[in-house]
Amino acid sequence: VRALAKVFPVLDILHFDAHPDLYEDYRGDPFSHACPFARILELGCVSSLVQVGIRACTADHRAKAERSGIRMIEMKDLQDGLTLSFRNPLYISFDIDALDPAYAPGVSHLEPGGLTTRQALGILHRLEADIVGMDVVEVNPERDPANITAAAAAELLMEVAGKIVVEGRGS
Repeated sequence: VRALAKVFPVLDILHFDAHPDLYEDYRGDPFSHACPFARILELGCVSSLVQVGIRACTADHRAKAERSGIRMIEMKDLQDGLTLSFRNPLYISFDIDALDPAYAPGVSHLEPGGLTTRQALGILHRLEADIVGMDVVEVNPERDPANITAAAAAELLMEVAGKIVVEGRGS
């Protein structure tokens, strides 16, 4: 995000995750895996942050999201056919535990009740955005000897790359 902000001073972010990753610090570490979006918001380059697939959320996270103007779409509120539109160049951060453990068992923190791979791909396919970057994080191969999680991660990246090529990048 910091590198892209040098090229695109204003970014929108779409964050798929089971967890909002908004802790100010986690166990005394402000750079923990549970804190990146608190740090990203501090950069001042994010116009909008939309989080999809959240299902392990605290009252503090909800309050921070409200104060920060974050649109948090928890799994309990997810509607079929969700279409998201973004005005600014879009960065996608996909924590693979946004997927249900049935579709991505190779993660460090299993949270049942997540997205199916098809739901995630559908949201990505329906995006109305100028995508400028993407990451996929939290794949833990030690917990998935069948490589189901790695296959899902590769598919997500391939589909977004294909969308960028087919639709072109407007910026």
